[in-house]
Amino acid sequence: MIKYASNAFLATKISFINEIANICERVGANVVDVAKGMGLDSRIGPKFLSAGIGWGGSCFPKDVKALVHIAQQYGTQPQLLQSVIEINQLQRKRVVDKFKALLGDLKGKRIGVLGLAFKPDTDDMRESPSADIIRVLLGEGVRITAYDPEAMEQAREILPDAVEMCENAYQVVEDADALFLATEWNEFKQLDFEQVKALMRGNLILDGRNIWDPDALIRMGFKYIGVGLGQYK
Repeated sequence: MIKYASNAFLATKISFINEIANICERVGANVVDVAKGMGLDSRIGPKFLSAGIGWGGSCFPKDVKALVHIAQQYGTQPQLLQSVIEINQLQRKRVVDKFKALLGDLKGKRIGVLGLAFKPDTDDMRESPSADIIRVLLGEGVRITAYDPEAMEQAREILPDAVEMCENAYQVVEDADALFLATEWNEFKQLDFEQVKALMRGNLILDGRNIWDPDALIRMGFKYIGVGLGQYK
């Protein structure tokens, strides 16, 4: 119970800040500032308050679902935990919805995806948010190029053959209508965006982890969309 409760609580913090991010997008607030302010409260703390495209991996999904199952098995209604799971799934759907709103009909569009593992510094693809998003985009007729510093072999085993696996980030963006950042690898934080701009066909960047400087990219002529950054909607 301690293990299940701890992992469920951390997953809850992530789903909570993602729900706050969705509100921020409507009201024009910046979830990064909100999370920073919340984290200054010693009762809350700053960890696991980074808005993004949701949690994955082996522990959080398994343990939250296990706790829900145990609760139901013993006759209780784990409403909060069920909402934590639902918010996490909806956060992935919101990525696709944003692409539809910004690009219109997605059929034939080319979207480059940076990051496939569920988090940086691992090759673990289990419950990866990017994998789910890629599958939905493929179903919409999108052409996907993708790269991850560590998870390429694992990604090839679980992703459809239609995904074009690339050797580096710059190959991903070549002739792309949009760029989607799914995993916050340090390698991606250091991209040469002048080169990215020269290689892309379009100018849309959807930063699913809020790792890039919105103002700098907008000045360069990109259309930048983050998660919960209301002023950049």
